[in-house]
This record gives sequence, structure tokens and C-alpha cells, in this order.
Amino acid sequence: MPRGRSTFNKRQKEQARQQKQREKTERRNQRKQDKPEGSVAEMDEMRELREHAEAQRALFNIGADDASSAEPADDSKGVEQ
Repeated sequence: MPRGRSTFNKRQKEQARQQKQREKTERRNQRKQDKPEGSVAEMDEMRELREHAEAQRALFNIGADDASSAEPADDSKGVEQ
């Protein structure tokens, strides 16, 4: 019994879908392989940003310890008894 055009079209469509899926998987795997090389530079950049943030935090906290120790801590603020 011969196959109809509908069956042929479905088969072609399914083959095209599978091919796209294989290509997508290959691209994903390629990106995963390429990523570790780029992530080293990103880690260096993040390290530099953290160091810069710590330096700024140190600059701004110079007088913060003196101001906070001058005021007595009051834990009862906002608590009803």
C-alpha cells in the first residue's frame, strides 16, 4: 500500500525537527566548552571589583566606628510593653 503525501510531509517535518535539535545541542555543547576560557577573565574582573569595593568600604568606615560607639545601643525602640 503506497504512502500518501501527508505521511511524506510528516516524515520530512520530523526529520527537519530532529536536525534542528541536533544542531542546537551541538551549539550548546560548544558554548559550554568555550565558557571556561572566558570565565577566567570574568573571575579576575570580579576579584578586582571586590577589592575596589573593600577599599571604598574601608575609606567610608574610618569614622563609622567612633560614631556608633558614642551612642548607647537601645534595643527597646519600637517595642511595646
